[in-house]
Amino acid sequence: MNTASRLPSGERLFIGDGGLETTLIFREGIELPCFAAYPLLRDETGREALRRYSRGYLEIARRHGTGFILDTPTWRANADWGAQLGDDAAALDKVNREAVALAEEIRAEEESAELPIAICGTIGPRGDGYAPGELMSAAEAEDYHRAQVQTFATAGADLVAAYTLCYAEEAIGIVRAAVAAGIPVAISFTLETDGRLPNGQSLPEAIEQVDAETGGAALYFMVNCAHPSHFAAVLEGEGEWLTRLGGIRANASRKSHAELDAAPDLDAGDPDQLGAEYRALKPGLPNVRVLGGCCGTDWRHLERICADWLA
Repeated sequence: MNTASRLPSGERLFIGDGGLETTLIFREGIELPCFAAYPLLRDETGREALRRYSRGYLEIARRHGTGFILDTPTWRANADWGAQLGDDAAALDKVNREAVALAEEIRAEEESAELPIAICGTIGPRGDGYAPGELMSAAEAEDYHRAQVQTFATAGADLVAAYTLCYAEEAIGIVRAAVAAGIPVAISFTLETDGRLPNGQSLPEAIEQVDAETGGAALYFMVNCAHPSHFAAVLEGEGEWLTRLGGIRANASRKSHAELDAAPDLDAGDPDQLGAEYRALKPGLPNVRVLGGCCGTDWRHLERICADWLA
């Protein structure tokens, strides 16, 4: 099976996983300093935890006849976060390659004609996922993210996806880095309870800006790390930007980012209700082909999301 046949397109639905880090911390009892899962790649116990985690979602995909986006556990495997964990550029290059290698092992065991699996190199923001912090220009963002994108391209990932981005310029830089590396790229913005990006920009404006400054090079856009109730009203609008939305990866909780940051316990919400809320979004999203979860979601949520979307 070639890369093109593994990428989300046409009528086939692809699902991803849920909230990797929140599942590992709150359900598996695994410590993740700096909310980073990539250190688990460095020993067999950690790699087996990641395999076990992926198998649950692969079973859901197999049951429902969907494809699967196999994200690498590398949301924090970039220079600034790596430095906090004692990893330099060489160490990060190695661990990002190891992430793709593990994904290839899983794919070799699980893929079939009925279950195409796309290996996705996961990219996270330079700063905190809930707040933009110090803003970069598009050129600075391209320079910052270039190494990780290039590693994924040469390691054999099918695409890269940048999750939980807070402002358009970082997205533009990542798209440009992916174009230069010759690898398809998806961009996912996070939204506050008012449906806007953390920097105050609207979702339509952010998507239109990225497309305008990259020649529409992104494969598709997504929303992640926000509850459907935070952005459902935004999707009731009109415009070409809606056709560029190809994926939704929502939080289980209705809480704001600030509330989630301060919460001592996991808010897993109601899987049945979340599935219904995804289904309610479907009529206005003709090109969504990728569904997954984010903070607080696990196998229960994806089962309901997938079943309700396909009903």
